[in-house]
Amino acid sequence: GFCMINQRYFNDSMHYIAIASALAGAAFVLNNFLTYIYELPGLYGFLNHFGDNFDFPERDYSFLKVTLGALQSLLYVVALVIPVLIIRKVDEGKRVSASMNFGAELIVASAFWSVMLIGIADAAISFVRIENLLPGIVGEELALSLGKPAFRGVYVHLPLLLIGVIIGTLRRGIDFIWLASLIVFGELLIVITRFIFSYEQAFMGDLVRFWYAALFLFASAYTLVNDGHVRVDVLYAGFSDRLKSLVNIYGSLILGLPLCWITLTRGLWNESSPFNLALLNFEVTQQGFGMYVKYLMSGFLIIFALAMLFQFANFMIDELNKLEKTSEKSKPASPKVA
Repeated sequence: GFCMINQRYFNDSMHYIAIASALAGAAFVLNNFLTYIYELPGLYGFLNHFGDNFDFPERDYSFLKVTLGALQSLLYVVALVIPVLIIRKVDEGKRVSASMNFGAELIVASAFWSVMLIGIADAAISFVRIENLLPGIVGEELALSLGKPAFRGVYVHLPLLLIGVIIGTLRRGIDFIWLASLIVFGELLIVITRFIFSYEQAFMGDLVRFWYAALFLFASAYTLVNDGHVRVDVLYAGFSDRLKSLVNIYGSLILGLPLCWITLTRGLWNESSPFNLALLNFEVTQQGFGMYVKYLMSGFLIIFALAMLFQFANFMIDELNKLEKTSEKSKPASPKVA
């Protein structure tokens, strides 16, 4: 009985860590952009308001912003409380991972559609700008504005990003085959224009790199849940089902979740962190008429880490179910009463 209690406590603890880590990651990323784009207090700014000293710039916030800062802080509390409510309703061997899988799928699908739309639009703008056709299409003033990274980011990329999120939410499908096809088409176009027409521009290489990076980083979470990553099976293949589940759970706990959190915290810890620095300043490559999407490629790592957090959570919960089913099968049969 004591061993069973310990096993249940271990399983519940792993279940809690999996869900809490994914939800806290989502809260962290959301609060990061609310804090640095809309200049809201966030958790540290809210606590600083009451005299605590954190590595956060001290500002005088209005009552409304302090209230919003409290709501931002509450997101972390919610992320830590919801897993408790979920686990309390769990029957042994019936842990539900669908919500974690849905979260990862929603993040990746939205990012996929956004990247596809932004890539096509930005490449088209870069092409007509290089050929000096842009003023004739949109006028001199707007053509000049579209040459500024911040303007293009706010008025072209952000609307397309929102459209991508809407499509990803409604469709909820991972269409990597289309992104892979577009990459092949982009490479083919480069070969044809370079070797047949002797025509090549910076934006053509930028587009392929932009989509390549998206394909590899966004597909990681999808590949994880389908067990498609390359695994060194020298030892693992010979393990029992129970030991395989334990390896997967501990591997996710010790290697998977920390990797995602290190990526997020190192990239988004403060305003001068690498991801924030690139995203908030609309960082672009120095090639004159290339695409203005370099800053978005920093955001790919945020999508990667967040989607992987949800997928590692999904993976751990599925393995806990397998572990509990294996334990049930290994229990001795109860003696029949005559």
